[in-house]
Amino acid sequence: MKINIPTMLTWLRILLIPIFVGAFYWPENLRKLSAMPSHEVNVFITVVFAIAAITDWLDGYLARRWNQTSAFGAFLDPVADKLMVAAALIVLVEFGRVGAIVALIIIGREIAVSALREWMAGEGQRSSVGVAMIGKVKTTVQMIAILFLLFWDDIDLGALGVFPTQLWGHILIVIAAFLTLLSMAYYLKAALPKLRGQ
Repeated sequence: MKINIPTMLTWLRILLIPIFVGAFYWPENLRKLSAMPSHEVNVFITVVFAIAAITDWLDGYLARRWNQTSAFGAFLDPVADKLMVAAALIVLVEFGRVGAIVALIIIGREIAVSALREWMAGEGQRSSVGVAMIGKVKTTVQMIAILFLLFWDDIDLGALGVFPTQLWGHILIVIAAFLTLLSMAYYLKAALPKLRGQ
């Protein structure tokens, strides 16, 4: 396994997962798991998740720019992404910030599309189910929604008023779930000729 900066960033993203999940269960929250975390905990978790999300973009960008792509990196990167999103959604469900159905749609799609890509790769046609624009839009909306829902508290913008992160987090996560279904349909359609052949 060749270690380079993009791969290290991917590993960092994985290592950040237990940190932002564990912060929800800091001693003050262990007294009552259904209690809402404090504002400070929300801010900390949001910052940690934001750092992880930035590494998601940065590791791929650096790997391409520095020509440091590898088979292991191509395997590890999507695994890290899915672990990060799944962990965040599960915690958000537990604290009542996301509906279980929305979380199941998003996590289920990630598992299904990953399995589809692995199968298509085994058939030598991975490129036909490569990342499409709708998938990128879905990921962007999903990440912003999760950040809002992790932060949770409204943001005081002074003279501009108050930005309702809860409201926009809920709106965007529903949009992300809808885009999730659309993107899954897109990938299934792309793989349909091969599926029919089986």
